[in-house]
Amino acid sequence: MQTLIENVNIINPFEEVKTSQNVLIENNIIKEISSSKINVKDANLVDGQDNYLLPGFIDCHTHIFAKGFHKQENMANPLGIHFYNAVPHSIQTLNAGVTSIRDCGSADLSFKLAQKRRLFPAPKIHLSITPLVMTGGHFDLFLPSGFDMEIMYPGFPKGRCDGVEEVIKKTREVKRAGADFIKVMCSGGVLTTNTSPEFPQFNKKELKAIVKEASANNMGVSAHCHSLKGMNNCIKSGFTSIEHGTFIDRKTAKKMVEKDVNLVPTLLVHQFLYENGFPAWDSYADEKTEKLKEIVKVHKENIAVAYEEGVNILMGTDSGVIPHGHNLEELVHLVDIGMSPQEAIASGTVKAAEFLGQDNLGLVKESYAADLILVNSNPLEDISVLSDNENILNVIQDGVIVK
Repeated sequence: MQTLIENVNIINPFEEVKTSQNVLIENNIIKEISSSKINVKDANLVDGQDNYLLPGFIDCHTHIFAKGFHKQENMANPLGIHFYNAVPHSIQTLNAGVTSIRDCGSADLSFKLAQKRRLFPAPKIHLSITPLVMTGGHFDLFLPSGFDMEIMYPGFPKGRCDGVEEVIKKTREVKRAGADFIKVMCSGGVLTTNTSPEFPQFNKKELKAIVKEASANNMGVSAHCHSLKGMNNCIKSGFTSIEHGTFIDRKTAKKMVEKDVNLVPTLLVHQFLYENGFPAWDSYADEKTEKLKEIVKVHKENIAVAYEEGVNILMGTDSGVIPHGHNLEELVHLVDIGMSPQEAIASGTVKAAEFLGQDNLGLVKESYAADLILVNSNPLEDISVLSDNENILNVIQDGVIVK
């Protein structure tokens, strides 16, 4: 199968825009890029109309099965709804220009297999299965009523664990379930009651044990972490990324650079929740909103400090906590903290691909995977162009036009 995209302007991060280009896709690979006419027979022709061709984006922090993590809905719905939700969420994500995701908890191996088998249009996925959480910690969904609201089914292990022996076993269970990396809840959070974002979770022995076990299987370890002390515990323990990083300071940012620890700040999620609130029936809405007041206030300021210190920042949105399909709005927030449009785009394309170990993804380049988006305006001049899905005219994944 061949697809020929004619008359486009190619945007790759940190390169000059290549104008009036023609791009030949063969099967799932970019076969040829040329400023001259490419002559092929029986190719599917796409008239680029002088629009802008970019690599498909990689969202480094999503929850593709999730729809707000509302415990009441989990209790009321049949389990099948948990899986069916992934279909519209996937289409919303693709329509936003995201062709690959790193799922930080909720999706399982069935989604990865369904995507590969093209059972429905969906982003490629890098799985964590379920996060490791200590008893009483963020994402421990055991309620004071005695009901455990954690979704459970065969092939999807419970994440709760305590002590060195348990965290080692749980890391092995999550790997057995098909995880590509390990996610750990290393501080309190906004959405779990009776926890606070500024406090660390898991002790240093537990964290080091998780990293050691994961490393033995060549797996990275990611930390949900708002807490400054929690971040330092994770950096010392050998974690590969910090998610959120709300209370990061300059000293900690320097340590992250020194230890080559990545940061996925998910700036969009807190702002979105603060502006749009929670469902009326959420009895914990006031508590969550109160936590968000402090987080929204300091998050951008602190991430700007991390950027100034040279921390490698990757695009992630926490979609699933908020509605799917708003993914590239994150780029506006990254530019707000000081990034250039080139840097912001790189954080969700080539830099994200490097982080995931994908050496043929994240650029519009010959021999690279044909994951591409066609946009009607130049995002280097106005990054907010990408935040409006109407401006994303086409999305191509592995050479197939999915939008």
